[in-house]
Amino acid sequence: MPEPIIDAHHHIWRLHDLPWLAGPPVPRIFGDYQALRRDYPIAEYLAEAVAVGVVKSVYVQVNVAPKAEIDEVSWVQSLADRHGFPHAIVGYADLSAPDVADTLDRELAHANLRGVRQQLHWHEKALYRFASRPDRMNDPAWRAGLREVETRGLSFDLQVFASQMDDAAALARDFPGVTFVLQHAGMLEDRSPDGWARWRRGMAALAACPNVVSKLSGLGTFEHQCAVALWRPVIEETVALFGAARCLFGSNLPIEKLWTTYARIVAVMRECLAACTPAERRAIFHDTAARVYRLAPS
Repeated sequence: MPEPIIDAHHHIWRLHDLPWLAGPPVPRIFGDYQALRRDYPIAEYLAEAVAVGVVKSVYVQVNVAPKAEIDEVSWVQSLADRHGFPHAIVGYADLSAPDVADTLDRELAHANLRGVRQQLHWHEKALYRFASRPDRMNDPAWRAGLREVETRGLSFDLQVFASQMDDAAALARDFPGVTFVLQHAGMLEDRSPDGWARWRRGMAALAACPNVVSKLSGLGTFEHQCAVALWRPVIEETVALFGAARCLFGSNLPIEKLWTTYARIVAVMRECLAACTPAERRAIFHDTAARVYRLAPS
């Protein structure tokens, strides 16, 4: 029988909350996104998720309009209260903001909040760039905000490229009380020999930090494909570095729907993990996410 799935990375949204979708189209890392310029409600997500064996899920923030991050968490919590999904919420907070402690406390008033994400990824290629600078994680003010995350027992979803991984590993060492959830298996964007080598070095540095886990998600972002030949090398090397107990599955829906389906994502992931033991597959599909996001037993 296939392992039960916890989808540790998905989104739902209302178009009017998202200026980056509702405004004029601009080039983005995942290509033409016209199909995403609509509401993606919880009912649609559930119809797809339950069909592939998902028993629990983790919602990850979607960069709503400025100052609306608390409203985002509140809205997602209201859906969880009505539908039973999602079971955990990763909200947004600007960790360098002077009022970050208040923001975190107001988000923590919602039962399902488990962590925060502030996207730190910076790339020399402007299309891949999100943060304003590559080393924001080194700012004392930003680190003071991360200390607020740590004292509240929240996780931090870490989104960086290979060029930032040495700084990210230093961050993980400096904040041993934070569980860092590496997004999209380190976002391998350069598949040249040099690109693979930089990614491997950075991933090894992060894997050496016991408080870092890796999310196997978003693996089609740069090629806009869902294929075993494309995904398997990243998945196998990530699992070899981190171990199954520190890897977790995420669908990255609905972004991945631009080039594939939920059923295809799960099928490809299962094929890529075929060499793992049943216990390892159970960890990646279910147990790691349950532990990291503190979910009740399925």
